[in-house]
Amino acid sequence: MESTRIELRRAAATDMSSVLHLIQLLAVYEREPDAVEVTEDDLVRDYEASKFEVFLADLDGKTVGMALFYERYSTWKGPYIHLEDLIVEKEHRGYGIGRMLLEAIIATAAERGCRRLGWEVLDWNTPAVEFYQKIGASIEKEWWQCRMYAESIQSFSYQYSEKIKALLS
Repeated sequence: MESTRIELRRAAATDMSSVLHLIQLLAVYEREPDAVEVTEDDLVRDYEASKFEVFLADLDGKTVGMALFYERYSTWKGPYIHLEDLIVEKEHRGYGIGRMLLEAIIATAAERGCRRLGWEVLDWNTPAVEFYQKIGASIEKEWWQCRMYAESIQSFSYQYSEKIKALLS
């Protein structure tokens, strides 16, 4: 496949069904096929609220890859971009599409004056780890991710509820 057949473009709200399809493919690849809770309506709503951006890779008019990202702020470094997902359909991997998408994210970070670009990779995903190291990314093993999911957030037992209510009102 020639890289000239690949077109990179910014997603529109009308692309969210393709975005969801790619998210679902990634979940299967990452051995979490039932983990995707987000719906197409959620994606459209959040995209239109500028909560994230997406670059798409089209091959002959069909979307075959994407990079979904958003801006964050580091108290140590300042503004940065977080790459949430980079996915290329399995049959189209190995042709430079993932690199094109990643280069678009790197260029965006540079253009916006970001001081960091970050993302996660599963420790067993050796092809991705090797790819990221090859392009100059550091794999930081001393930082652990902490997460609270919806159930924990909703059932959280507040010790300072009055102060929190006052703050948020």
